Amino acid sequence: MRRSIPDAGSRSISAGSDFLQLDIDDAPVRGRSAWLAGQLRLAIADGRLPVGSRLPATRVLAAELRVSRGVVTEAYQRLVEDGHLAGRGRAGTTVVAAPAATPPATPPARHGPLPAATSVFGDPADLAVFDNVRAAPARIDLSPGVPDLAAFPRSAWLRAERAVLDRLAPADFGYGDPRGTPALRGAVSHWLARNRGIRVHPAEVVVVAGVSQALGLLAQVLRADGIDAVAVEDPGSLGVRQHLRNHALRTPPVPVDEGGLCVDELYDADARAVMLTPAHQFPTGVVLDGDRRRRLMRWASEGGLVIEDDYDAEHRYDRPPVPALRSVLPEQVCYTGSVSKLLAPALRVGWVLVPSRYAGAMVAAKRNADLGNAALPQLVLAELMGSGELERHLRFLRRRHVRRRDAMIRAIRTRLPEATVHGAAAGLHLMVTFDRDLDDTHLATAALAVGVKVQPLSWHSQRGYRPGLVLGYAANPPAVIEDGIAALSDVLGDFATD
Repeated sequence: MRRSIPDAGSRSISAGSDFLQLDIDDAPVRGRSAWLAGQLRLAIADGRLPVGSRLPATRVLAAELRVSRGVVTEAYQRLVEDGHLAGRGRAGTTVVAAPAATPPATPPARHGPLPAATSVFGDPADLAVFDNVRAAPARIDLSPGVPDLAAFPRSAWLRAERAVLDRLAPADFGYGDPRGTPALRGAVSHWLARNRGIRVHPAEVVVVAGVSQALGLLAQVLRADGIDAVAVEDPGSLGVRQHLRNHALRTPPVPVDEGGLCVDELYDADARAVMLTPAHQFPTGVVLDGDRRRRLMRWASEGGLVIEDDYDAEHRYDRPPVPALRSVLPEQVCYTGSVSKLLAPALRVGWVLVPSRYAGAMVAAKRNADLGNAALPQLVLAELMGSGELERHLRFLRRRHVRRRDAMIRAIRTRLPEATVHGAAAGLHLMVTFDRDLDDTHLATAALAVGVKVQPLSWHSQRGYRPGLVLGYAANPPAVIEDGIAALSDVLGDFATD
């Protein structure tokens, strides 16, 4: 009698020759582990192996497939390294990755007329453009700024949550300080001292719902101080530009080159404040060099204000991250960071530090906005920071990101030899540029038509820049990255110069 696979609600998958209807005769003789890993990865992606499913023991599955145990062990290990599976000791090997987004039923042909450059990659001035792109289905998502969500430390989070709940008194569930819980503000102050060179008292930390809320609150505070413009890097984040403009702040562009922001041109920008990502500039990946940092300090000392977005600064692979500007200019720098790129954007937890003259106004703005972030996630995060678990997680992510970055670079060199790669030393994305004249928005639209989601570089520039793409690598295992770049190569081969 043939056995059936349990439904998605089951927490255990029955072993046996019918497991996923695997037929070892379909596998190449010298590539059985890779074949088996691919079959398991596909089953996870389409939901046949939901999160929490327990795979057969390696010995059992090897016997059913009539292969050596080493074949199954190697396949499982590949998926553990990719973040699809996790070993649970005696509890077995368990699926920890969520199913992928459902691709279109009939993928469009790669050849023939290319789609018009409208659709979701339309006018970057449209405030809904990011929502439209996020909602667009794609079998491979290479969007920048997306961390490895499958790597979220679920077990560590649960342990920390239990520890926190065991200690909480009934009064701790009431309204708290709008600046955030004392535990998290203290943990953030220690984290910034250890990892970013910033010495700050916990009372100066304001916990916010991510960098986006920090920018909104800062915009209110700065407008009340008579500041109506914030200069921005060019190229620089479209999302940041939209946030600032949404709060009626002008965003004059200042060019970026291999040394970072061209500070000398900041004097002509007609803005008393500047927003920048000095540790790892988005999207180019350059670091603000020593000479530019000194020039920026001089500009700030003459009355300028710096808004420092410490965008994915912890994800540095060639050397320790450069110290934050806030560490040397506390009274001229508004500093903001979050755990969105370290843990998950869904947590909506970040922090902002402001010069003392803005402290009262910032706390008042936060109080008026929402009375403060939810306390329980703050306390759990503080527990992770204080226990050292967050730093262990960061070390794990760095190793994984390097493998994925290297896979993307190899694929680009092989399949997109005309592309120039930028920003490989840090972060969660690469920027690639093309020497030939093409419409990168049109290219991104054509890529999405074959199921690969990327961002056009032109989105992130006000003054015009070389055509290119911004490609995220943190969220996908190497095999998926290679497939995505191969699809981009096919699209680019069909792409006609406008």
